[in-house]
Amino acid sequence: MVRSSSRTDTGATDPNMAVRDSKEDICWYDLAALALEGMGWSETEGPYERLPARAKGRVPEAVWNLAKHSAGICARFVADADAIFARWTLKCPGLAMDHMPATGVSGLDLYVRRPDGWRWLGVGRPTGFPTNRQQLTRGTMAAERREYILYLPLYNGVEEVRLGLSPSARLERAPPRPAGRSKPLVFYGTSIVQGGCASRPGMAYPAILGRWLDVPVINLGFSGSGRMEPEVAEFVAEPDASVFVLDCLPNVQAPEVTERLGPLIRKIRTAHPSTPVVLVDNVIYQDSYLMTDRRERQESSNRAQRAVLKELRSAGIRGLFHVPAGRLLGHDGEATADGTHPTDAGFLRLASALHPVIKKAIRMPGGR
Repeated sequence: MVRSSSRTDTGATDPNMAVRDSKEDICWYDLAALALEGMGWSETEGPYERLPARAKGRVPEAVWNLAKHSAGICARFVADADAIFARWTLKCPGLAMDHMPATGVSGLDLYVRRPDGWRWLGVGRPTGFPTNRQQLTRGTMAAERREYILYLPLYNGVEEVRLGLSPSARLERAPPRPAGRSKPLVFYGTSIVQGGCASRPGMAYPAILGRWLDVPVINLGFSGSGRMEPEVAEFVAEPDASVFVLDCLPNVQAPEVTERLGPLIRKIRTAHPSTPVVLVDNVIYQDSYLMTDRRERQESSNRAQRAVLKELRSAGIRGLFHVPAGRLLGHDGEATADGTHPTDAGFLRLASALHPVIKKAIRMPGGR
């Protein structure tokens, strides 16, 4: 599908393209007319999806279905609004999961750019299916021109999203990213990459890193299905990334790591000879200090990954980075919802562990 921008010659979104609600005196703008990020392909089967239509029938069905979740997709925009509303229509009736809040699964998340970086401003809480409407900003703020970023749900899909502003407010696309920060970080992995169990979409660790580094992000996290299959690797390697981050080990055991990780990296290297690749270890399961089978599961996968990394480096493949398990979640057991999936505290720790590595990688010639 091809999107139209609905912009005026001045760069502002044309107010005539908005749907005006005279009862509430709100103008509703289609989010798709703004500067969307997080979609690696424009030719998708439906709006706000993460794989192209041609992937259907080629990737495993579970991956295809999860790609309809809008994890990592966001819109940047500039507005001089005194209040911001949102109306979004969900694809799936399940608003929450038994270990993850509805605000993360099916909600929206609004940030605003401040002099010191991006700051959280408001959350859209899903209260029903399929359509929700909420004021994202609690109260009234000065109608000053600001840049915003709105994240879409992590574990649900959306059919349509509209921003609501007062008729006097001016809405614009955000300016393009500077040349040195225009290429996205591409994350491929499991439910942890997708965002389970963040309380809000902006707290998934790829989103946190996108804000800290001020770069776009493509989230190819597929819950339970980050298995490095050759069919999926074909698509993972397609985007023109600044850095590829591979975080698949929680979904694959050691024999699969040995079999699939090398071909995945070689596939990326064939398409992008100098783009840095960051390999993330399996997290230390927070109960593995007593659960010996869980400890062996994580350690064997990590050993296999290190062996593949050593082999690839010996074969002359450069630009490979590694983030060891001990840096990821800490050692106090307080960073997950269930021993595996991070809470917001866990995602902040993950982001903190990856930040210096990705920052170093992105400065390489192939990372720009």
